Amino acid sequence: MPMATETAQTPALLPAELATSKAGDSLILSFSGDWVLSNSRSSANQAIESAGQENLRRIRYDTQSLGEWDTALIAEIAGIFQYANANDLQHDPSGLPEGVQSLLKLAFSVPDRTDAHRHAGEKSFLEAVGLRTLDTTEAFGNLTRFTGEFVLACGRTLRGKSTARLSEYLLCIQEAGIEALPIVGLISFLIGMIFAFVGVMQLSDFGAGIYTADLVAVAMVREMAPIMTAILMAGRTGAAYAATLGTMKVNEEIDALYTVGINPVDYLVVPRVIALVLMMPLLTMYASLTGILGGLAVALSMLDTTLLQYMTQTSNALQMSTLLGGLFKSLIYGALVALAGTQQGMACGGSAMAVGQATTRAVVMGIILIVISAAILTVIYVNLGI
Repeated sequence: MPMATETAQTPALLPAELATSKAGDSLILSFSGDWVLSNSRSSANQAIESAGQENLRRIRYDTQSLGEWDTALIAEIAGIFQYANANDLQHDPSGLPEGVQSLLKLAFSVPDRTDAHRHAGEKSFLEAVGLRTLDTTEAFGNLTRFTGEFVLACGRTLRGKSTARLSEYLLCIQEAGIEALPIVGLISFLIGMIFAFVGVMQLSDFGAGIYTADLVAVAMVREMAPIMTAILMAGRTGAAYAATLGTMKVNEEIDALYTVGINPVDYLVVPRVIALVLMMPLLTMYASLTGILGGLAVALSMLDTTLLQYMTQTSNALQMSTLLGGLFKSLIYGALVALAGTQQGMACGGSAMAVGQATTRAVVMGIILIVISAAILTVIYVNLGI
């Protein structure tokens, strides 16, 4: 004999209806039926507008026929409340159930933040320039303060009071030095080839093609090797510093260092800055050598010259002041790139988006500082006759 099965049936919902009536200067909204999210319901704002606002001063409620309710009713009452405020109408919630009144009081107990919404208004040109100038000034001010903290941390390191370990310095030196050799060598070799090609095409018309060696050697050693290496390190190592420290900031690892009594500047910043400053002169010399080799490859293929002639001309063109001037520039560039990367990483916000923004700002700030310092050093070198 088959067993009879009972199926539980959900009680049917009563239609959610809203009626309006006027009593003197009051508009009475009568709610009936079940005002729940799964039930179709009327629009309160449309009901109010259809009732008209002649001699209307307040809104009242009648919920004697109200059945089940949930957040659907709360959202509708909240919309009526905002409508009343926008039209200077008094809002009397005394006719609502106590639970609805409590939730409404809780919902409107804290006013909306005026700065929590995006404003689509366009800024004028002068306003945009002014805001950008203020942001730039603040960024360089923060970098200056961070540089002061770094100098104090270097003092603690020299006195033997730093918490950084030797292994941390060696790891940073490896990342900023040895691992950067392939990209630095490739770019420098190509730049040397470009300089040599331009020199051959221009100087050969005057029978002075051999002076391509002078052009490539002086340009690479004095200017191009330091600045191109610095730009590469800004996009590679400076960005890595910002991303690493920014991620640590998001994961609260830097706060953990403070908790256990370790200064993050001593432990994280000083090794990275010192490593990049130490490696930049070596990378610059390597870039100069590969650039000269790139120029040599082009010259031997396009000029009627020998390897000995080209190397002799290169040796005569280079002076010790030219080499030292380029190495000094590399020291300055390395310090600026490292400080920009670590400062942006330490100032990173608390979200994944903030890490990307900090990385972008680190690269942009590093390149800007390189260009500004290159212009200043060039003027100083010219005045000093270097």
